Amino acid sequence: MEDCIFCKIIAGEIPSTKIYEDDDVLAFLDITQTTKGHTLVVPKKHYRNILSMTGEQSAELFSKVPFIANKIVNNLHAKGMNILQNNEEIAGQTVFHTHIHLIPRFDENDGFVGKFTAHDYDLAEIAKEINGQ
Repeated sequence: MEDCIFCKIIAGEIPSTKIYEDDDVLAFLDITQTTKGHTLVVPKKHYRNILSMTGEQSAELFSKVPFIANKIVNNLHAKGMNILQNNEEIAGQTVFHTHIHLIPRFDENDGFVGKFTAHDYDLAEIAKEINGQ
């Protein structure tokens, strides 16, 4: 895609710090470095996000995540890893080329906060809606 920054990185038009590459996937350090080693894993083919990919296309991308995540955790001596994938602007997607954030975690004060808020929803009703009932 012509104006996509990740497509330009993949094409070598914009420099990046690569940590993994094969025929289908590129992993490079995020310039924001939320935590040390914050990495983006992207498919080399342009897709807007996971919602525009098939199961087979997303399987190829996600199949590389454990290897790359373990490489980061083991070599940076992280205590854990957040794996984040945003779809559409409302969910925090700012670059509209599918990408997975690998965010190594070192301690509670390392710069990343992921927090869930509980809601009192009727789970059975939600399941019916999702299943079109």
